[in-house]
Amino acid sequence: MITISYYNALSLPDVSCYFQLDYLRGRSDQPVNVGDKVLFLMVKSQKKEDEITAEDVYPIATRGTVESIEGEWALLRTTSRVNLDAIQRDGNAFHVEMRTRPEINDLDMEEQNRRFRKMREDMLATLEGTQWLMGVREHVMRWRNMNELITFTSSVLQITNEEKYAILAEDSVAKRTELMEKAFYESVELYKVNGEAQTAQQQSSEQLYREQAIRRQMSFLQKELDKLHPENVTDIQKFEQKIQESGMNDTARAEAEKVLNRMKQEGQEGHEYGMLYDYLDFVTSLSWKKEAAAQIDLDDARKVLDEEHFGLKKTKERILQQIAVMALNKKQSGSILLFVGAPGTGKTSIGQSIAKALKRKYVRVSLGGVRDEAEIRGHRRTYIGAMPGRIMDGIKRSGASNPVVVLDEVDKLVRDYGGDPSSALLEVLDPEQNASFTDHYMNVPYDLSDVLFVCTANTTDTIPEPLLNRMEVISFPGYSALEKFQIAQKHLLPRAMQKAGITSENLIVSDDALRAVIADYTMEAGVRGLKNRLDTLCRAAAVKIVSGETRSVAVEPRMLRSLLETAPIRHDHILEAKAPGIVTGLAWTQAGGEILFIEALLTKGTGKTVITGQLGDVMKESVQIAISLVKSMFPEKAELFEKNDLHIHVPAGAVPKDGPSAGITLTTALASLVSGIAVSPEYAMTGEVSLRGVVMPIGGLPEKLMAAQRAGVKEVFIPEENLDDLADVAEEVKQALKIVPVHHVPDVLEQVGILQSREK
Repeated sequence: MITISYYNALSLPDVSCYFQLDYLRGRSDQPVNVGDKVLFLMVKSQKKEDEITAEDVYPIATRGTVESIEGEWALLRTTSRVNLDAIQRDGNAFHVEMRTRPEINDLDMEEQNRRFRKMREDMLATLEGTQWLMGVREHVMRWRNMNELITFTSSVLQITNEEKYAILAEDSVAKRTELMEKAFYESVELYKVNGEAQTAQQQSSEQLYREQAIRRQMSFLQKELDKLHPENVTDIQKFEQKIQESGMNDTARAEAEKVLNRMKQEGQEGHEYGMLYDYLDFVTSLSWKKEAAAQIDLDDARKVLDEEHFGLKKTKERILQQIAVMALNKKQSGSILLFVGAPGTGKTSIGQSIAKALKRKYVRVSLGGVRDEAEIRGHRRTYIGAMPGRIMDGIKRSGASNPVVVLDEVDKLVRDYGGDPSSALLEVLDPEQNASFTDHYMNVPYDLSDVLFVCTANTTDTIPEPLLNRMEVISFPGYSALEKFQIAQKHLLPRAMQKAGITSENLIVSDDALRAVIADYTMEAGVRGLKNRLDTLCRAAAVKIVSGETRSVAVEPRMLRSLLETAPIRHDHILEAKAPGIVTGLAWTQAGGEILFIEALLTKGTGKTVITGQLGDVMKESVQIAISLVKSMFPEKAELFEKNDLHIHVPAGAVPKDGPSAGITLTTALASLVSGIAVSPEYAMTGEVSLRGVVMPIGGLPEKLMAAQRAGVKEVFIPEENLDDLADVAEEVKQALKIVPVHHVPDVLEQVGILQSREK
């Protein structure tokens, strides 16, 4: 017995087929002879031949006989179906017990042949026009019945092994024919559908390739035309090229291409065309590509800072530290710097110097008065007149992805119904968030992590705490008279002369005249007013030179009033005479330090307290503390406060005043008043006090000491805890003043002579 196993094929009775003799011998040790019996087993699932077991074989098979042998080929013919009653495997052969399975011939032969011929014709019609028709037509025409058709095509029909076995197991010839027709025609229809889909896909691909080829050719020809006539380039072509060359991230590119497609559909006459054009013009003008980090030379950076800014030693050292960290990391890193100081102290201009030292682009963004969050984040494009925020607008103006951006006047952001711009600024300045900053106008992320942000402010009082915590505060103290002289001589005057077109031969400003301008015609901690005065001098000299009045002007102090066309500024100066109840204090303003006089007076009354001079709530509380301290220190004078009204005044009355540093001055003035002992005008003091009589630390010490020196004060009392702040005070100021640290109120009263001897 020769046994042959087909894993996926279906073998039906009355089918003739050829097999190679070697294939048959591989399954038996005996030679193959005419008349040998063959059993066609059907396997349930595809496995390797040596792994097939009896359980893997279906219980119905087909029996056949070797009819003839021609060379190396044997012709086999199936004769009947059999039931397999027992199956055993021995090596490569299966030993089976079987019996013939009868069939129910309920379909006449003529009907069988008619259906067979129709299926054969349909099969050839399906293959018509395909590459397989010529190869299979001859074989198809040799088939004698439907069983041969299904047997030879079963391996390619789209039916499962279970469906094939159902055909084999069906006893009714009529029902088996129906099953074969169903399997055949379903496979034919599926073949047609697949063929149609493949043809459609091929046609679509061919059309796409053709379209791409045409577009490529058109693009090439258009570029050649654009070279010959650049004035004829359309907006669409311009933006297509700019998007391609921009280096945008995937999200930005997708958004830009989406807007460009809308722009194509809209046309130049469309009402949204202008808005779409503005958007594409903005996003394609941004620098999206990462800039290579420039080589940082720390010595060169130090040289740039020293050449362009006089003084500011502490500030320069902190900036150099930041630059050194960036040089080591080869990228933007470190804290966000916040420069705080009076106007004209060089906060903004030093940002330009930082950019020059780093060899980067510089851009300034003014935030003063910004009250709408959209000014920072941008407006959504759904609004008419939508614009990008100031941050992204500044990045665009810089033309680089890593500029130095100076955010000017962050203390003047306004919070109202329009939103909180300071909160929007948090994302900009936070290194953990700004790598994907999304402007509402752009609606795509932009990387701000390489941008060096430098902020400026006149005071930190109005900056929200969350925003202030993200920045490192660096104070810009006011310039001393000597520093202003050096700045004017080395920087301001040469620039003013160059701006006015005047040479050193046409204008000579003496040192005395320069010092007089500083002392008598400016009143500031910075040098902005000084710059304006020097510009005025140069313009006045230009008029004299151009009119032919003189060829050169030599400016002396006596000429300043006529050249500047203004009277000298009156600075507060110490009083010439002393009187009880009057003490000199020191105050800090946004324009620098100033002296102020605390005046106290007792008049007949009922114990009321009158406060004038536009004092704020903090200073009013300081008045109450001072009164309580003096009452406790001078209990014998308590009757004075009960039978008299106390009037406290701080000139000038038109200027609002507030701050936590007038406590010691108020206390000393009241102590002087009730004791009748006058305090010398050459004494000045600053510091807040507690009810325990402790003198507490204050801010703005450098500016206050410069104001004291300018006013002619000889000795200044400062809180002991402010001793470390003296490192920020100019040497010439410290040399001109006697600075006395104090810790308790009695220390001050003893020094000024109110208490001659008192235990601490």
